[in-house]
Amino acid sequence: MTNNRLASPDPTAFRYAVYACSSKIDLSIPPDPAVALFDRKGVAESFGRLMWPGTFEVVDLMEPAR
Repeated sequence: MTNNRLASPDPTAFRYAVYACSSKIDLSIPPDPAVALFDRKGVAESFGRLMWPGTFEVVDLMEPAR
């Protein structure tokens, strides 16, 4: 079912990925997938602090890899 009242999301609009980073406290072996995408860093950081205060990480997807 398609809802014509909702715009299709543009993946390039979501610059910041939030990772839960359970691997930082030995709860997972493989790398964690991103759990949320945001267009603003502050919102991404607020979300991470609320959900995983000690283990989250925000990654800028537009920043060149080092």
